[in-house]
Amino acid sequence: MREIDVAEVTRAVKDLCISTNIHLAPDTKKALRDALVTEESPLGKEILQVILDNHGIAEAEGMPVCQDTGVAIVFLEVGQDVHLTGGDLEDAVNEGVRQGYREGYLRKSMVADPVIERKNTGDNTPAVIYTRILPGEKVKITFAPKGGGAENMSEVRMMTAAQGIEGVKDFVVDRVRRSGGNPCPPIVVGVGLGGSFERCAMLAKESLLRPIGTPNPDKVYGEVEKELLERINNLGIGPAGLGGRTTALAVHIKHVPCHIASMPVAVNIQCHASRHGETII
Repeated sequence: MREIDVAEVTRAVKDLCISTNIHLAPDTKKALRDALVTEESPLGKEILQVILDNHGIAEAEGMPVCQDTGVAIVFLEVGQDVHLTGGDLEDAVNEGVRQGYREGYLRKSMVADPVIERKNTGDNTPAVIYTRILPGEKVKITFAPKGGGAENMSEVRMMTAAQGIEGVKDFVVDRVRRSGGNPCPPIVVGVGLGGSFERCAMLAKESLLRPIGTPNPDKVYGEVEKELLERINNLGIGPAGLGGRTTALAVHIKHVPCHIASMPVAVNIQCHASRHGETII
């Protein structure tokens, strides 16, 4: 049994809050640079260059790549042979968010009451935390700040088996079409299939963590991803929604089994920054 003080979790979350909001992941940088080469629209090329320049400035100046520094989404994979000491795990995560958003001068976007009062909590807590217990004696922390513009364009639909894969494809493409420029394209499109109403939404969000450019482990769904990416980029929405061939950088699908009477489908859209990072304690 390995003991880990939750203070280590707090420090790790704090550092991830700051770094993911300032430094783009290498896969995202590469995807944007590749898009700059292949984009056919002159205005689209200009916007992609501005995006890349903005990210360069953010890194050089230690500033967030976007003013919307997002909801703090935290995925925890906790080894079953870990004994956490020194306090509550979720409290430690929220303290890390609190410190990270304060010390990183990141915008605090969370409101305590979602409908009536909508008063800002002042420190970007509470985080949205998902915890899994797995074999091992380590704790893996994945942090993915999610901006409101992209999250608002997401959707779950309980489809029927009769609608099949073509129905899924049409739903995904139509969701992107209706989103237009709102999620700050070029986007990454996460698709969750199966499970249940809430599980497919989680799958869609988890799929966004897969590095851009890596193949789907299931070859059949890998081909579906390629077709969807082509159809989405043929919509002509383009960078910033102002036209062009680069509406999406990637489509990522994740699927699990489901009930015979159901075919849950979720689309979770990520903006061009595609912010996420991870660390292992």
